[in-house]
Amino acid sequence: MPAPCFHLKSHITLATELEIILTGTGTSQGVPVIGCECEVCTSVDERDKRLRTAALIRYGDIRIAIDCGPDFRQQMLRSQTRRLDAILITHEHNDHIIGMDDVRPFNFQNWTDMPVYCTPRVQQSLIRRFAYVFAAENRYPGAPMVRLHAISKDEPFRVAGLEVQPVEAMHGRMPVLGFRIGQFAYLTDVRSVAPGELEKVKGVRKLVISALHRREHHSHLNLQQALELIGQLGPERAYLTHISHRMGRHEEVQQELPENVTLGYDGLKIVCA
Repeated sequence: MPAPCFHLKSHITLATELEIILTGTGTSQGVPVIGCECEVCTSVDERDKRLRTAALIRYGDIRIAIDCGPDFRQQMLRSQTRRLDAILITHEHNDHIIGMDDVRPFNFQNWTDMPVYCTPRVQQSLIRRFAYVFAAENRYPGAPMVRLHAISKDEPFRVAGLEVQPVEAMHGRMPVLGFRIGQFAYLTDVRSVAPGELEKVKGVRKLVISALHRREHHSHLNLQQALELIGQLGPERAYLTHISHRMGRHEEVQQELPENVTLGYDGLKIVCA
């Protein structure tokens, strides 16, 4: 059943600070890439070691994950996340959903289904790819317990009492969702955003947005395009994610960026009032 919806005001004041952890900032291959000996993949700087892109939102006692890719287990362990209220899914590519099986420890601790919020298209992909989770009959004992909630770009929704505004972007030809919570917005796997959707996030204080590398790409913003979009949106500070080993070493790239832009790295904490 779809989650209950309500009218979201354009500027929400949260009762307490929102903390966001970038639990992963790498591409679908991660960094280092298997078999690669480039200067990034062989770097000893921990900021150059990137799990697949994902994030964790903390708000008081609320814990919400954005995406659950192949590194989900490691990300939850590394962030010391002992309970999780929900998962928001941006889209159905492997590097964003294939860790779904690892919700089981959260199921076993609380003995409750994990709420997963995504579009109907993503729901159908999850049902196909995790058939054993959603089987109507002869369900395997110990399979993850997941409760799907349908969302769309057109309706805000609540997660554990927290107000969330979906924002649609295009990942090549595929629509994907980003999310705005209060004065924070998260957009990954972005190539373009329609003007009406940009209005939903214009002027946020903190923005996480993907920037693959420096060259043109058919389904991702490159560095220059991401910086131009950040200029349009005007956040106080922006953080880049979904970063390829072709971007360059963290220490060197950071020196090239505007003062209000940070090259994200795994474990980076963002605080937004």
